[in-house]
Amino acid sequence: MKKEVRLYNVLFPVWLLWLFPQIFLIVAPANLLVDCLVLTLALLGLKHKNKWAVVKKLGLKFWWWGFVADFIGMALLLPGVLLPFFFPHASWADDISASIYANAFLHPVAFLWMLAGVALAGICIYYFDKRAMKECELLTPREKHMVALTMAIVTAPWLFFIPLYWY
Repeated sequence: MKKEVRLYNVLFPVWLLWLFPQIFLIVAPANLLVDCLVLTLALLGLKHKNKWAVVKKLGLKFWWWGFVADFIGMALLLPGVLLPFFFPHASWADDISASIYANAFLHPVAFLWMLAGVALAGICIYYFDKRAMKECELLTPREKHMVALTMAIVTAPWLFFIPLYWY
């Protein structure tokens, strides 16, 4: 009996950007807007006096390093998507792989794998943002920690969890 092959992984975000790079023209400005908004709200919460100068100084850095962190998180997901190539006759590999790129809520291993990718990206965002703020004299060390933590939690790639398919 011949096994049916489906190309769900063509819709995985890495390939979506690769196949349709023009979508980056929509995603990039939206991501910059979200990063600047979260940074502004974090500074408002901290009652920082000079928030616009901080946003002007750090907004683009946070945006750039956020993309790097998201790609690191996606890199962690890639082996899970490729499981059927490593284990071609294992149905569990197909189940986990399909769940990772289509709907992580359908399989507990896929959910945990996806959560690990989001968590890794969030951790990278924290450390990248702390590094970006290293030379920012406009913030105290406590404010730097709070801003980096807020950015890491709020701007982690939670959208990885949005299902591409419900089946």
